[in-house]
Amino acid sequence: MYVSLNWLKQYVDIDNITPEELAERITRSGIEVESIERVAPESTNVVVGYVESCEQHPNADKLNLCQINVGTETYQIICGAPNIAQGQKIAAALPGARLPGGVKIKKAKLRGVESHGMVCSLQELGIDEKFVPKDVTDGIFVFPEDTKVGTPVAELLNLDDVILELGLTPNRADAMSMLGVAYEVAAILNKQVKQPEETYQTSDSKAADLVSVKVEDAELNPYYGAFVIEDVTIAPSPLWMRNYLMAAGIRPINNVVDITNYVLLVYGQPLHAFDYDKVATKEIVVRSAKEGEKIQTLDDQERTLKGDEIVITNGNEPIALAGVMGGANSEVSDDTKNVLLEAAFFDARAIRRSSKHHNLRSEASARYEKGIDPNRVQRAGAYAARLLAEYAGGKVAQGVVAFDELNREEKQVKIDTASVNNRLGTTISDEEIASILTKLQFGFEQDNSQFTISVPTRRGDISLFEDMLEEIARIYGYDNIPYTLPEGEAFAGKLTTKQHLKRQLKQYLQGAGLMETITYSLTSKERTEMLVSPDVLEQEVFPVKLKMPMSEEHSHLRLSIIPELVDTLSYNVARKQENLGYFEFGRVFLSKEEQITEQPTETARLAGALTGSWMEQPWQQEKKSVDFYVAKGIVEGIFGQLDLEPVFQQAQVDGYHPGRTATVSLHGKVLGVVGQLHPTVQKAFDLKETYVFDLDIAYLMDQYEEVPSFRTIPRHPSVTRDIALVVDEAAHAGDIQRTIQEAGGELVQQVQIFDVYQGEHMEAGKKSIAYTVLYQDPTRTLTDEEVEASYNNIIENVKAKHDAELRS
Repeated sequence: MYVSLNWLKQYVDIDNITPEELAERITRSGIEVESIERVAPESTNVVVGYVESCEQHPNADKLNLCQINVGTETYQIICGAPNIAQGQKIAAALPGARLPGGVKIKKAKLRGVESHGMVCSLQELGIDEKFVPKDVTDGIFVFPEDTKVGTPVAELLNLDDVILELGLTPNRADAMSMLGVAYEVAAILNKQVKQPEETYQTSDSKAADLVSVKVEDAELNPYYGAFVIEDVTIAPSPLWMRNYLMAAGIRPINNVVDITNYVLLVYGQPLHAFDYDKVATKEIVVRSAKEGEKIQTLDDQERTLKGDEIVITNGNEPIALAGVMGGANSEVSDDTKNVLLEAAFFDARAIRRSSKHHNLRSEASARYEKGIDPNRVQRAGAYAARLLAEYAGGKVAQGVVAFDELNREEKQVKIDTASVNNRLGTTISDEEIASILTKLQFGFEQDNSQFTISVPTRRGDISLFEDMLEEIARIYGYDNIPYTLPEGEAFAGKLTTKQHLKRQLKQYLQGAGLMETITYSLTSKERTEMLVSPDVLEQEVFPVKLKMPMSEEHSHLRLSIIPELVDTLSYNVARKQENLGYFEFGRVFLSKEEQITEQPTETARLAGALTGSWMEQPWQQEKKSVDFYVAKGIVEGIFGQLDLEPVFQQAQVDGYHPGRTATVSLHGKVLGVVGQLHPTVQKAFDLKETYVFDLDIAYLMDQYEEVPSFRTIPRHPSVTRDIALVVDEAAHAGDIQRTIQEAGGELVQQVQIFDVYQGEHMEAGKKSIAYTVLYQDPTRTLTDEEVEASYNNIIENVKAKHDAELRS
């Protein structure tokens, strides 16, 4: 919200405070002043001049030789503006004048003829071009005929004004108007608010004879008032009004449109002016739009309505999109003679829907969406009718044709002094609270320390004790509220166990050579079905579709992090980055319902993706590409950081290589997958061999037990035994390894594979797997008999469970 201080002075006395001091006071009371700006940089010696004559320059086709009277003297000034003419009153910068940007005006010769000054456009006086009226964008500004020659232009064009930009929070819709800001400033400075004069003279015509109003849904439109103003003359609005509109960031158009915009800014109440004669039926019907219905709005865009907008119609067709923008078929133009003025109260949610549907925001919709004052609707219409009579020469018909079921009651809030002081930690007296309520211009009844407050309808954000508490606190002064240091013991902050584990895992993965990424949680429908981990698939979940997606590529919540990681790999490989490894801590979104009625479950996952070379040693001419065992080793390291032991089981998973993929389990529960992408998937992403892993990290962290990890170094020797087994080609080495571990008992500390052999001297369909078994007891030295007994037990179990034979 832009607030002109010269304009604000019309409603509250701020003469004895500087703009900087006022901005500081407003900010301290709860509304942030984001900037303080002058309308234009200061200029000097620029006055109103009268063009006594205007002739073509003798030596230039596009220049004019003008004699300009500034009251005390007549100056010869050469001007190139296309719209300059004899009899005009213009802004003349005299010799010695300074313009914005440090430009100094001197006597000069142009094409052999002397020029004693400069005729200035609004842009040259420092006004932003986007606020300059269209008819003078490429030329000079012409002052009204009654402007006194020799008057400094700064005061006429409001160039000495200061603009405060307010950063309003959504609850402070009341401050989206000059009167609202005036009430705020009056409360801060303990001043009174001056109200605009709203009375006007009427003609013999009666509005009820000229127009009828019908509203089909009172909930969407509880009040609609129609004023009729006849015999208007379309012309520029008065200079002071144009100045204030430009200061507020609105480009002046003509007197009728400018008056509706001016009143909007004064009251915060949107109005709309229709060309009465273009409303062919002389009937106003407010209804919901019909699906597929079309309207061309004032921005010359044809819009197809969805069916839940509010439209203003003439009984046959829409003539305005209610609360958002008028229709081109009823627009006020230079030929308009009679005006139908709308002052209405529309449902905020309905206006918000309309604005969103059509991506169309206006000053009107912004105010309707946040809520307007029901007691200002008709007042704003009356004030606009008065201005139309005064500045457009209109004759206001008697009465207002209105549909009125609007609730204008004030809310009641009860407070007591003890509760206020208890909450704020203050010692505010009954008299101080009464004084604050008076400053806010809130009505109230006082019974000792009890206050029953009638909240004005302009403050729709206040309905609870806590709301009134905030009002009292900010007017009392936040700086006046005492503060104390916290009492009691203080404890140093620390990470939670899960935060610590996450940081530890990040350090491990980064140390392993992977880089962390953050990818979108939103993806396309097709990608929600790609590379989903088996533990997610077995839950029979459905992808979650957004109701209002940004695009088809971001229309669903993901079920797996892997597709986005792989897409990141593909993006960088396409840019000549060949050896890459990424990991991501993220969330997937699981729903048991195809038609969502409840929020989906969010589950934390840890995923990674690798491609290219894992290790290169040019000096030794060694190079190792990423393979299954690299990815598996990283997963084992993740489990190791949590003091857990994973179980890998070869598996076939959609989107993964059938022979180089395994599920990852813990305590018999599948928690993820590790493996190579299927060649078709790699081809789709333009990747070479790529390996990925995806783990339910939330479950893994829950299994972590925070126990002391210190172990003494064993003082007793260990014993190792090698076992070479011949098994079927289809047998899984991991299954046999687990059998050895279980059969060996507590004495077996470690089982490692050190050889796999197939080929010559090996029966067809068979393979040899060799393991090293480490025996150790930290408290004593083992005997040969104990080791032998354990070894024999291992042989018996692998024979029984895996049909294995010792290799001779």
